[in-house]
Amino acid sequence: MKILSGVDQSEALSLKITSISVQKRDKDRVNVSVNGKYRLSLDVFQLVDLGIKIGKEYTEEELVALEEESQFGKLYMRALEYCLMRPHSQRELKDYLYRKTRDTRTKEGTIKKGVSVALTERVFDRVQSKGYIDDEKFAAYWIENRNLRKGSSKRKLSAELGAKGVDRAIIERFLNETERDDATELQKIIEKKRPRYDDEQKLMSYLARQGFSYDDIKTALQRNDHEESI
Repeated sequence: MKILSGVDQSEALSLKITSISVQKRDKDRVNVSVNGKYRLSLDVFQLVDLGIKIGKEYTEEELVALEEESQFGKLYMRALEYCLMRPHSQRELKDYLYRKTRDTRTKEGTIKKGVSVALTERVFDRVQSKGYIDDEKFAAYWIENRNLRKGSSKRKLSAELGAKGVDRAIIERFLNETERDDATELQKIIEKKRPRYDDEQKLMSYLARQGFSYDDIKTALQRNDHEESI
């Protein structure tokens, strides 16, 4: 076993930030090098918050903690991008983050380790605390925008929201408050789908699968027939 001299030991234990450079692809992130070698990346806000600067020294344990912060920053930004694409429910975000815990195979054939569950929980808590995820706002958005032109029954909207983990009390409250009604929504679908069905029974079956009651379907079709005959 090689014995290091006192000078060599000091150099081996000295882990110093030697450079900080802005990434070419993402100007909001920087690469941090330790002892002349790339070690981790952080977003510019983390860089300031953590007080990282060239010349500052760290222990290996402290650098490992900074690498965890790097992972947190990357996953947090991906979670924000996911939430800003459109409103999502809490369950949808949790499912999205859970997928990040799985190991994946890269294009080069290597295995990329998934993140820890603890990290995903921390990201979820941060996103929620910032107001980017809210089941009430999501329910309101879904009910008012889902199939607005095509039509959608309240029963179907309720089932969809339930599948996305929204609490039943929230679903019922927003369905009761919406101005959308099944009669109007049913008429939208009939006008769009009726030309495609030669068999009225098949059309009725289709409408029933969309969550409308048999009586409402029969009444709407009779009304439609009457209007067409005038």
